[in-house]
This record gives sequence, C-alpha cells and structure tokens, in this order.
Amino acid sequence: MTNDGMSGRILSDDIVPAGKPWSGVVEAGRLLRIVDLEGRQGVDFLCYNARDTLERYSAPNTIKKSRTLRLTEGHVFYSDIGNPMFTIVGDTCQGYHDTIGGCCGAATNAMLYDVPDCPGCRENLLAAIGEHGMGRRDMVPNLNFFCHVPVYEDGRLAERTFVDGPSRAGDHIELRAEMDAIVAISNCPQVNNPASGGKPTPIRVVIREAA
Repeated sequence: MTNDGMSGRILSDDIVPAGKPWSGVVEAGRLLRIVDLEGRQGVDFLCYNARDTLERYSAPNTIKKSRTLRLTEGHVFYSDIGNPMFTIVGDTCQGYHDTIGGCCGAATNAMLYDVPDCPGCRENLLAAIGEHGMGRRDMVPNLNFFCHVPVYEDGRLAERTFVDGPSRAGDHIELRAEMDAIVAISNCPQVNNPASGGKPTPIRVVIREAA
C-alpha cells in the first residue's frame, strides 16, 4: 500500500474488513493512523497499558481534562489513573469523534431497535481484547472515531443517538502513543443507526515510527 504522505518507517499496515475487529500493540512514541477508506464509517476504539492492563482508557478523565466532548488535534486520551495514553496529532475529521455513545452490541440492538441476534462492536471488542488475555470485566466505555453524537441545547440526544457522520473517503485520525499500549478496534458493523452510514466499509490501520 502507498505511504499517502506518511513519513517514518511503517511497521504494520492492515486493511480491516467491514464489521471486523483488530488489535495490536503500539509502543510509546510510535504513531497509529486509522483511515476511513470510503467515508462515514464508525470505528470503536479502546486502549490499555500494555505493561499493566488494569490501567485503561477513561472517558470521564479524558472529557474532564479536555473540557469538551469534541476531541481533536492536541487532545490527550487519559487512563483511569490519570496518565496520558495517546495524543491526537492529526485529525482530518475536525473533532467529529464520539466520546459518550459507547459501543453497539447484540444486547443493545435488541434493547434499542428490537432487532434480535444482531452482534456488534461489543462482541468485536471482546474478541480483540481476548487476544491479550482480557475479557468482559475489562470492557469500559469506548471512543467512536468518525461518529457524530450531537447533544442538543435542552440536553436531548438524537432519536437513534448517532446521526450521519461527516467523514469523507480518506479521512484519518492519527495518534501518538504516550505509553506502550494495547489497542482494540471494532470496524463498526452497525446498520440500525447511522454510525456506519447504513453500509459498513473497510478501514486501514497503520502503525509507524515517528519521523
């Protein structure tokens, strides 16, 4: 695959099929780029300290420290004990990444949409962290890249929580690891709300050295 303007040695370069999980370890100082290849594709994301998986991404700490629900270049993802895990160093989607909606899954698809037997990102994330010896007790609220969950002035959310995402083909977010981190990704299979544009598509995941 092409470098697409990326400098620094590429260490891994994967295409994640629509609706599938991915996991990997990103060492401190290295860069992780997630590319929405066709546009409007939600990507669920979790991270854990690779040296001690009891330490993991914390949505409340990240939101409180950032003082915004809209994370973009310069913002940091914090752990449950307040340590920086990743910094956003590139974002062509201008902060349209959801911090509060969480992941879809079989149980919530049945609860919210009355659709039975419809697994989703929860199952994908469990499979991804399972590759690193973790399980259900290690699941925490996740980030959703390239997703839009608006909060209206009266505090309401949209009818289906997610609305159409603004990402276009080739949009990406790039993160710098601030510690050795395990990353778990679900390339969202959701078709019951607009999180993946009603038609899930592949993404690209690149780990590289900083230039």
